[in-house]
Amino acid sequence: MEYGVGQPMPRRKTLAAALAVGVVVLCLAFWPFAKAHLQAVAVLREVAGQPVPWVARELTVPVTTEDLSFPIATPNGQQRVRARVYIPQNRPHAPAMVIFHGVHHLGIDEPRLVGFASAMAGCGIRVLTPELPGIKDYHVSEDSVAAIGESVKWFAAQTGGPVGVMGLSFSGGLALVAASDPHYRSDFKFIVAVGSQDSMLRVAEYYLTGRDARPDGSVEALPPHEYGPLVLEYENLDDFVPAQDLAPVRALLKAHLYEDRPGEAAAKLGMSEAQRREALDLMDTTLPATRSAIAASIARHASESPSLSPEGRLRAMGTPVYLLHGEGDNIIPSAETLWMANELQPDDLKAVLVSPVLSHLDLNGPKPGPMDQWRLIHFFALMIHEAEGSARR
Repeated sequence: MEYGVGQPMPRRKTLAAALAVGVVVLCLAFWPFAKAHLQAVAVLREVAGQPVPWVARELTVPVTTEDLSFPIATPNGQQRVRARVYIPQNRPHAPAMVIFHGVHHLGIDEPRLVGFASAMAGCGIRVLTPELPGIKDYHVSEDSVAAIGESVKWFAAQTGGPVGVMGLSFSGGLALVAASDPHYRSDFKFIVAVGSQDSMLRVAEYYLTGRDARPDGSVEALPPHEYGPLVLEYENLDDFVPAQDLAPVRALLKAHLYEDRPGEAAAKLGMSEAQRREALDLMDTTLPATRSAIAASIARHASESPSLSPEGRLRAMGTPVYLLHGEGDNIIPSAETLWMANELQPDDLKAVLVSPVLSHLDLNGPKPGPMDQWRLIHFFALMIHEAEGSARR
């Protein structure tokens, strides 16, 4: 039977048409979130060195890289920052994000950072990875806060608007410090802090006690990695050895932190027996005398902690924040993320996850379950969706 103008269709067909339209509308509405979850799967599988499912791989694009440098102003004067930009193919105006490396001598060449930045760019996001000279050489200082803020401001100017920011390890806490500065705040679209500190002093004390209090009054107890106290010693070496021994002891500690075994052997050859003993004692952070010297150094530099800590700044942040931490992190304990989450306003805290999938910055947690994997995928999907958004809020 034909239906002319003005003749209503049967109710069943009208309902079917309405349902079809509804399905299309729902698919269009939820596709950005579904796409972000598939992209999150691609990023996490690629970073973990695992095969990417074809349906997720189809959403990624080839990436090109370019090395560059740009000028910034720091408390110690003008300097140039070495950087690398990852550009998704045929998307020169893609949303922008800055990712800051953690405390590692390879800086922007650290393989995990390179893999992650490339994977994020493959999702259609322009990624800048600036090198932080201080943090690259195991020094966490106010210079690094300025370098982070200036790098974000520079990239925001290049891309025409505020940019997303991810800070790994101590860089995440310093990024939050920089974002709290009115001079830089408007250049931060959102911040992701991964395995980061809330209080530098509390983390330093954790290296001695193996304990970090949580906001609810409970205590996280976890033997700290030797890396933490060694960085404290290296950063403030003049607290530990006489001036005449600084250069040779620093060379040995530096080679040890850089995991440069031939460099360690060479450094030992140029040392006196007393200098060699001083260095070996510092490298054994379980010795009572070494622990006492570390405690004295922490107390001596306690006044520097506030300038390097988000603690006390987050209540008035005004920028979307995502917090991620490894449950078994023994370099910066996960209690630090709980402190940050406790201080942030509900409107600013977009997501917080303490995950057994992660250790510090590696996807090698002990036997995570399917729901743990899903929560991590969902966290990254929220971040990717935020990064791809055109508006700041």
